[in-house]
Amino acid sequence: MSETKNIKLKSIFSNLKGDKSVWAATALLAVFSFIPIYSASSNLAYLYGDGSTIQYLSNHFIHIFLGFILMFITHKIPYQYFKGLSILIVPVVIVLLAYTIGQGTVIQGAGASRWITIPFINKSFQTSALATVVLMVYVARYLSKVKNEDFSFKESLLPLWTPVLLIVGLILPANFSTAAISFSMVLLLCFIGGYPFKYLLYVVGCGVVVFGIFILFAKAFPEVMPNRVDTWTNRIENFMDGENAKDDYQIEKSKMAIARGGITGAGIGKSIGRNFLPQSSSDFIFAIIVEEMGLIGGFGVMLIYLWLLFRFVVISTKADSIFGKLLVIGVGLPIIFQAFINMAVAVQLFPVTGQTLPLISDGGTSIWMTCVAIGIVLGVSVKREKNKAKEVENTENENPLEILSEAI
Repeated sequence: MSETKNIKLKSIFSNLKGDKSVWAATALLAVFSFIPIYSASSNLAYLYGDGSTIQYLSNHFIHIFLGFILMFITHKIPYQYFKGLSILIVPVVIVLLAYTIGQGTVIQGAGASRWITIPFINKSFQTSALATVVLMVYVARYLSKVKNEDFSFKESLLPLWTPVLLIVGLILPANFSTAAISFSMVLLLCFIGGYPFKYLLYVVGCGVVVFGIFILFAKAFPEVMPNRVDTWTNRIENFMDGENAKDDYQIEKSKMAIARGGITGAGIGKSIGRNFLPQSSSDFIFAIIVEEMGLIGGFGVMLIYLWLLFRFVVISTKADSIFGKLLVIGVGLPIIFQAFINMAVAVQLFPVTGQTLPLISDGGTSIWMTCVAIGIVLGVSVKREKNKAKEVENTENENPLEILSEAI
């Protein structure tokens, strides 16, 4: 019986191609996530339910399960296919973002049109998460195409920067942090991809001007984007002004939870901060992790993300094409960047952004898009493994006499 189970397990794992370390780190984060989700959601269960956290854990399990299915499917797709897919999906993403922002959703007096409802299944989906992944793939495709070619800034305006500005501009009104991160990641990818630095300065200058115009427009017509600019301004002012930081309720409760955790933590399930900290299962889940597991648990989570970053760099450097190298950097770096922004917000090293902790925080769209991005990275590593196996096979099949004769 045990032999049959071992055979089944081997057959399952044999279908998981690509970098094994990435698979392991991703699975570890996913399994670990149930502990803070259980603790952080208990207060929600008492406030809005019957006190049972089963529903929240079940929803999180479904999100993780579907995410791993998406990751498995994605890593089976030859990564070169994403070149053409990005061209086809970019217009779809722009339409979805325009539809999302056009809904005019308002939460607590502020514009918050971030989600659309998927028909038939009645589930919400955050379009900006999809847009970020698609945008990075598209930029990687363009950079690989023009690598080692001479071109002017005007020639890159339409094929590169027009889609970038459209997508970022449509994300901006309802989600400044995501728009800023996406734009920053595009600039970083362009820099790594060899896009002329002076052209990047042009783009940054134009971006500042466009953003300034946007702020003036939002101030002049507040009914179009209610309270969004005021929200951004208050968060930055609270962050910059140390004396008034205590007025920021979220940061105050987050730091109290972290301080209570100390080195070893208060113990799993013994969080007090979850009862007072808003978004304890999503935006501020890192504070709950440190409170219950201490700095040891917090640093443990950081090390896993750093290990993922290291593996992404290794996969990128060993990729068999320019597109593969840029693709790994493009979809992999935002995951790590988002993780450290989330942790920095919890300890007041960064203004409040609303960014979740990838693969740990509650939220379907974030988990699914993170899994898709990791699946793409694994797809690049699968290609590398196949090439390596082919080289070994060719070496084994070579006739030593033929090699000797060619050398002579």
